[in-house]
Amino acid sequence: MRADVPPLAARATSIEGSPVRDILALTARPEVISFAGGLPAASLFDSGAIAAAFERVLAESPHEALQYSTTEGHPALRAATAARLTGRGLPTGADDLLITTGSQQGLSLLATALLEPGDVVAVENPTYLAALQCFAFAGVRVVPVPSDDEGLDPAALETVLARERPKLLYTIPTFQNPTGRTLPAERREAVAEVAERHGMWIVEDDPYGELRFAGSPVPWIAAGARAADRTVLLSSFSKIMAPGLRLGWLRAPSALRRACVVAKQAADLHSPTVAQMAAARYLADADLDAHLNRVRHAYRERRDALLAGLPEALPEGSRWNEPEGGMFVWASLPEGYDATERLRAAVRYDVAFVPGAPFFADRPDPATMRLSFVTHPPEEITEGLGRLAKALR
Repeated sequence: MRADVPPLAARATSIEGSPVRDILALTARPEVISFAGGLPAASLFDSGAIAAAFERVLAESPHEALQYSTTEGHPALRAATAARLTGRGLPTGADDLLITTGSQQGLSLLATALLEPGDVVAVENPTYLAALQCFAFAGVRVVPVPSDDEGLDPAALETVLARERPKLLYTIPTFQNPTGRTLPAERREAVAEVAERHGMWIVEDDPYGELRFAGSPVPWIAAGARAADRTVLLSSFSKIMAPGLRLGWLRAPSALRRACVVAKQAADLHSPTVAQMAAARYLADADLDAHLNRVRHAYRERRDALLAGLPEALPEGSRWNEPEGGMFVWASLPEGYDATERLRAAVRYDVAFVPGAPFFADRPDPATMRLSFVTHPPEEITEGLGRLAKALR
């Protein structure tokens, strides 16, 4: 008699896949104009300089580039990343950093190193969908912190801390995904003060911070003296270089960083050596700041095209914000609209967006939607909004 194999882990069957990824698969047809995915504009990649970096690395150091590397990350990439952070106002040494396989892995490593099943994690509401998935796999309880048009509400955080005692707060304070909101400096200071007083880790995710094309930069929470010993800063080369490289980094206090190194050893030993060396070579040989200026200019034009067309595309009574950077506009349809239902109609018109409901940790707002403005040029955005208007009627 042949026995059945044991079942999958309960967490593998209880956690659903990403609705955003499902939508991207649905809208992969070339005729679809998609406001759904947070995909950087491929036409703006500095592909020639990136290719030259790979070619030079493989020509000059093929044995090293194709060999195993250290878990912490290639020294040249850590040094270049640290120098860039220091130049942006956050003094950082190479040894303060761990190179990760995208910043998403950084979040997974932190969950492994910090969280026990049953722990409590606070998140701004709404928040990044993949973070909710990561915390669900860790077996923790996620509690939402109410937000408004300026982002997370520190007074609400105080209430949540007193009631729930979360071990960490996960936040994207600059050009947040999904809302595009930026937390003002005074609120960041208030968040740091609350975390200091209550004893809580802060995980500050910043994949979009260098995509600012209006307004003035706001200091990281990690840069403040009150939060320096309890804040982890995550970021990625995906939005400023290319997501296919799958490179990110984690900056954390030493004991936590060492724990994350051990967790990464168990996960994948190290991020790809050749990609790390090519990224370091690109940072040494190319002008990333000049490239980013071109990207910011293009993204501002695309944001403006989206904002200009929304009054005609969305039903009367809709609301939306005007982000100063990043990749997303957050919109709310009038009461009674269900964005998930409207998406089905939109796909029939060869246009797509992401309903806002999956981004909420509890009590989703069905009328909300996330619109990415970076993937298509202005003329395609205008055409896509015309299609969206028909779908929403």
